[in-house]
Amino acid sequence: MDLTDVTNMIIELDIDNVASAVQEQIDAGAKPQDLLKALTIGMEEVGRRYENDEYFLAELVLAGDTMKTAFEILKPHLKSDAAIDKSPIVAATVKGDNHDIGKNILISMLVSAGLEVVDLGTDCPPEKIVEAVRETNAKVVALSALLTMTMREIATVEKALREAGLRDSVKIIVGGAPLSMELAKELGADDYSPDAIDGVKRIKVLLEK
Repeated sequence: MDLTDVTNMIIELDIDNVASAVQEQIDAGAKPQDLLKALTIGMEEVGRRYENDEYFLAELVLAGDTMKTAFEILKPHLKSDAAIDKSPIVAATVKGDNHDIGKNILISMLVSAGLEVVDLGTDCPPEKIVEAVRETNAKVVALSALLTMTMREIATVEKALREAGLRDSVKIIVGGAPLSMELAKELGADDYSPDAIDGVKRIKVLLEK
């Protein structure tokens, strides 16, 4: 078994065997950063297949879970690695909304890119987001709103961050079915992404600003 096999396990959604494969590579002396790259290549291929309608939402969710399973084994070996020595991203589904598939896919893909994520879950009140940003010095808040009636909560979060004196130091990116770039800007967000794959690219840009 080699790193190519680890990559293929992500592409083939082999959630049952990926953890032992990653551990086997670590035990054999593989560099953690090389393993992370192998996993990321797998997720990039999954993303390509999703964009080309070769994979669908179910496969994307399972790929995210497979990646998360692999990363749990790899993460302790990467703690001092510069690749993940970045400000964490705070992710949440807004108050009143219990949908988490999109958020979870985004988190899995961010993790696969070597980024640290603080997942605040669903139905998340603004004050919890403010507290997380203050505690972690996060530079990016990723908010999901899947319902038309909950998307206005984005503006509430933006206001709460402003009132806490944190707004100037953090960027807000949003996603969800009822949203668009125009609506995102209207609600006070800095950016909008239509899907998790695009979201990772945009968050990387926001982190560099």
